[in-house]
Parts: sequence; structure tokens; C-alpha cells
Amino acid sequence: MRGHEHIGNDLSGTVHGFVVQAGSVHGGIHVSGAVAREEVPPPWQLPPSVRITDRTDELRALEAHRDRAAEDGHPTLAAVSGLGGVGKTAVALAWLHTLRPHFPGGQLYADLGAQAPDGPADPGEVVARFLRALGVPSGQVPPALGERVALYRSLTAGRQLVVLLDDAATAAQVRPLLPAGRCVTAVTSRRRMPGLSLDGGHVIHLEPLSPEAAVELLDATLADGRVAAQPEEARALVLLCAGLPLAVRIAGARLAARPRQGITSMVRALSEEHERLEALAIEGDHDVRAALDLSYQGLPPTAARLYRLLGLHPGREFGVPVARTLLGGNAVEALDALHDANLLVDVAEASGGERYRFHDLVRLHAAERAAQDESGDDRAAALFRVGHHYLANAGRAEEIIEPGRACLEREFGRGVEPGSVAEEDFGPVGGQTAAEAALAWLERELPNLMAVVRRARPMGAPELAWQLTDALWPLFPRRKLYREWVEAHQEGLLAAEEAGNGEAACRMLTSGALGRLATGDHAEGLAMFERAAASFLERGDALGHARTLNYRGLAHQRLGQQDRAAELFALAAAELPARGDLRAGALARFNLAGIALAQGRYESAAVEAEAARLTLEAAGDTYNAARAAGLTGRACVGLGRLDRAEAELSAALSALRAEAAGFEAAHVLGGLAQLSERRGQPRQARQFYREAVSLYGSVGRSGSAEAVGAKARLNALEPPEAEASPASPPTGPAPSGDDRDEAGT
Repeated sequence: MRGHEHIGNDLSGTVHGFVVQAGSVHGGIHVSGAVAREEVPPPWQLPPSVRITDRTDELRALEAHRDRAAEDGHPTLAAVSGLGGVGKTAVALAWLHTLRPHFPGGQLYADLGAQAPDGPADPGEVVARFLRALGVPSGQVPPALGERVALYRSLTAGRQLVVLLDDAATAAQVRPLLPAGRCVTAVTSRRRMPGLSLDGGHVIHLEPLSPEAAVELLDATLADGRVAAQPEEARALVLLCAGLPLAVRIAGARLAARPRQGITSMVRALSEEHERLEALAIEGDHDVRAALDLSYQGLPPTAARLYRLLGLHPGREFGVPVARTLLGGNAVEALDALHDANLLVDVAEASGGERYRFHDLVRLHAAERAAQDESGDDRAAALFRVGHHYLANAGRAEEIIEPGRACLEREFGRGVEPGSVAEEDFGPVGGQTAAEAALAWLERELPNLMAVVRRARPMGAPELAWQLTDALWPLFPRRKLYREWVEAHQEGLLAAEEAGNGEAACRMLTSGALGRLATGDHAEGLAMFERAAASFLERGDALGHARTLNYRGLAHQRLGQQDRAAELFALAAAELPARGDLRAGALARFNLAGIALAQGRYESAAVEAEAARLTLEAAGDTYNAARAAGLTGRACVGLGRLDRAEAELSAALSALRAEAAGFEAAHVLGGLAQLSERRGQPRQARQFYREAVSLYGSVGRSGSAEAVGAKARLNALEPPEAEASPASPPTGPAPSGDDRDEAGT
């Protein structure tokens, strides 16, 4: 396995949210205890509203509920339920958009995917997206759901904002996503959700439109006088549409495209289709299916084929490049035809790219048409083209983010050539770097990418699973997407083993085990590293086996087995340079120095850390070189070499701040506090400890042993006018690591 780095200690994300400000202190070190929060523009995520008809009573009831909640000083929670296509989201949007002048804190939106092919959205991931939208950098989003929810509630407690949770599966899925304070939350679901009443929710169930309201909607859709000229035919048509706004709009769009056609012809067509489409009915929506089938039959041939092929797309949303990959040069024209027929829904995209999704019933209908009108070979070829589209573009993103990383061989099978897939737009937006834009694309497309990973083996393309998982590596640790990290590598490992690809299996084991360490599953991580080590030996890969020495050392260290960890780090420090990997050998020496520091062997810690720093600097690894300098500084405090300690710690702090490495910077601040205690400067020590505690909290690590120790020392120090006693010896680095680093492979 190649291209990984060492997992050492936690690192924050880019400095967009919590930052540390500086002021002059003793010794030329410029820090202060204040922590500021950068202003972040409010999010405005609600999709645009659409015309609604005959929902005055429902809107009045929602607003009355909000008034009562405001009078009582409570947050507002409302749930809108009803049949698919009845207009739940449209009603919620119509209400929430009117509230914007009264809620300047912004708007949050999430599609909870109750009908999604890969299952409902995970509340933890939705909360993480909300936190990022509210200005929390990705690296500072806590790993655990409870911590994420606590931070989300803290950030919304004093904020006036509205939240739309669309297509919820259960009340349990919704509860972690409810904001605090006097915010307004609307939930839509096909299911009634009486459970939300326990949370103060007001539940409204939407029934289909009355015939009169449906005729009004049809008239607004056509806007050409045909409804007034043929009132009885219009009423018959909306009755066949079962009063569902989706069906009325689809039928209206078909008629609007044929201005010379009378409404009678549509009534006749729907009546004739009704019996034939019984088998396609879902939840009793027979007439919606008939309307969809008629709309499909009226499409131009290229648009009809794209409709069928997009019905095979494994995820919920897709962009224009996916359509181009499936259809070629006529894709944009075909997409326009589908959109004009109300068969596709626009999805708001901050980067400016066009994205679409099917309504759930429409997606199911498109898949059924593909099963009927496309051969098995053509359906398989379409799936392969989609899968390799995502693989090729994920590979491009990986090269931009980590240009020096050696990846597994990327193969394009089943006649799919790399040049046959359309390129996604990674163009930077709003001051982004190229790497940030590529990372944003990976994160946005993650549901689709994971859907391809899950489907690769069943569709006979196991190589897609491990190759795509490997290409996704830059995303998982940077965005701390632990659930997807573990799941993707589990599936990639099964696929690699099924195909007998030993190299890919080793990569899935080592990369996946690093995810286990990141989630605290240290025993399973060690077992996976041991399996990889045995496989490397069997395959005669001496360098790969040497790298697992460092991995296994990390796992033993996390398990509290320091002596065994030290043995493995020492072996790695000797073998890796001999095998040609100087940087990985230096990281092993750094790990060895950390254990020596924790055991109070300060001279050994200083020697190993300094040697590691020199090699890491030569390799251009400024981040890990700064970590090594900080460790040297803490060792020098223990040795009483206070001037050297100050120089090392000051340099390390400056470099780690430049890297936005909050967790490591907090370690260095703890070392500076210990240095101040040794110098008899309790006031200065308190200032450093205070800043360290704040920084630990800002990166979601306030419960770590290091943060608890810093807080205890802060509380133990006497008041400013009193003299503090000399500090206790410094402690070693945290056992939990920065998820970007992987032991130097």
C-alpha cells in the first residue's frame, strides 16, 4: 500500500470557524486566551416555491401553530404528511418562504430520503452538513452523533432560522435534526407522524385536491383558455389524476406541448391506459402511473431513451455530465425535454452546475420503462457507463487533492473507455483552491459514489468497488466521514477477495483499518493490519510488510500496549529506510519519541523527535515536521532546557497554526503552559492553558485526556497574585490521531 500518511494526533479543518487570536506574552510568543468566531453568511438552502392551489386552510393552520409556539416561547415544529405527489413539499415551501423576513438566521434544507434506493439519510451526516452550513469547519465537526447534535443545538439556540426536513422516514430520524431556540422546523413525510406530537409538533395531513382546485391548477398550468372552453373535460381529466398535483401538472405539461389538442384526447388516453397499468401501481397511485406512461410516450425518442437510462442511475441526483455519459451529445436537449414535461426536478446547486432528480414515483416509472424497453445487455452497459463515469471523475479529483499518492490501477472494463465518460466541472467557486473544489465535488457526489460501490459486485464489476473506494480516500479523513469510510472498505475488501486481487485486498485492509482506528475500534483495526501483514509476506512484498509494522504499532498504542507499540515502531524505524521509504521511517521514529515522552524518557524522546523532524523537513512534510518540533519542545521542558523548549514550541505553534492543525496546536500550547510553570509564571501558564482548553473544544475534543488534563492544571493554579509551584512533567502526545495521517504508507 502506498500514498498514505501516519495517523498521529487530531487536526482541525481549514480556519473558517473557530480561530485563535494573538496578543503579546512573555518570551516573544504571541498568543492570547481569546477565541473568536468568523462571521459566516446565513445559509439560504430552501428550494424555490411552486404554485399551490386550495391549501389556504393548511397554511393558516401552520401559521396559527407558529403564533402559539412564539407566544409560549417554544420552537415551532410542524409535520405535513400525505400521499406521494399530493404536494407536501410545495405546501411547506409556500409557508416557510413567507417567513424569511422574520427569520434572518437563514434556512436549512435536507432531503431525508425515505424513498431513496439506498435507504433513508443518516441523521448524523445531515447534522454534519447543517453544522458546516452554519460555519463549523469540516475538521471541527465532532465524530459522534450526540456531540454533533449538542453543537448544533448550541449554535441554533440564539438564532432565528427555519429548517425543512423533506421526505422523512420516521420521527426518530427527525429528532436529532430539530434546532434549539425559537426556530421553525417543517417536516414532510408520506407517513403520518403522531410521534412528533410528543415534541410539540403540529401534524397536518394533506388530502388530494378537490376537483375544483385541481381544475384551477390545470388551468394555471395550461394558461391558454382550454379549461374554460372545455370545463367538463377538464373535470374528467383531473378526476383521472386522482386529485394529485403531480399528476395534474404532468397531464397539463403534456397538453401544453400540444396547443391544438383538446382536453378530450387526454381524457380518452388516460382512460384507456388505466387498466393496463394496474401492475405498475404503487400505494394505489394508478392514475399517476397512467399519466406518467402517457408523458413518456409523448417524449422525443432521444429524451425517452435518456429517461429510461436515468431510471437505472443508482443515486437520487445527477448532473448534466452523467446524462452526457449515457446519451452523448444530445443529452442537454433531452434533459430540457424531460424537464419541460415535468418529469425532472431542478435541484439548487451552489456551484452553478445544473443538477436534477426524479420525483420518487417518476424514478420508479423510469426504471420500469427501462426494464420493459431496454435489453438486459443495454441496461448492464448503461450501469457500467455510470459506474465508470464516477470512477474516472473521482480519480481526477484524487489526483488534484493528493497529486503524489500512488493509487491502485484503474481499469475500464466491459468496453468502457476513459475518454467515453464526460468530465465533471471541478472549477473553483468563491475563492476555492482547485483541491478544495475537487474535494467539494467528492463530498457532493458521495451518495452516488457510495451507491456505485454497493452495486458493483451485484452487477458483476467487483473492480469498481475497490477502485472507487481507493479513489475516495482523500475525502474520508478530511471530512471525517467515518461511516462511509468503514462501509466502503468493507465492500471493497469483499470485492477484492472475491476476484482474488491480493494487492487490492491489502489496500482495502490497511486503509479500512485506519478508519477503524479513527472510530475507536482499535482491536478490529489491529486484526485487519495483522491480516494485511500476513498477506504482504505471502506475496513477497517486503516494503508493504514493513509499513504494517508502523500500523500495528499505532493500534497497540491505542490499545494501551505501549511496550509492544514501541517494539514495532523501532522495527519500522529501522526497516522502512532500508526499504527505501525514508519518510515513513521518520514517522516511525516520531511515534517512538511519543512513547518515550509519555514514559518520562525525555532525552530519548528529544533525540528521536529531532531526527524525525530533519527527515520530514527534507521530505517536504511541513505538518509532521512541526509536530516533531513540538514534541522536541515538550521533551526539553522535561529536561529543563527551557530556552531550547521555547524556541521549538514557538516554531511548532506558528507552523501548526498555518496548517490549521487545532488539536496539535493545543498540544503545543499545553507545552508552553508547562514551560511557564517551570519558569514561575503562573499567570502566563493560565493563559496558555485557557487557550489550549478553548482550542480543544473548538475542534470537538474537549473530552480528550489532553483537554481534561489542561483544564485540571488550569483549575489547580493559584490566583494570579500567588506564585505557582513548578509544573509536573509533561505528558506525551494524544493516542488518537489526525485522520489525514496513515503511518507513512
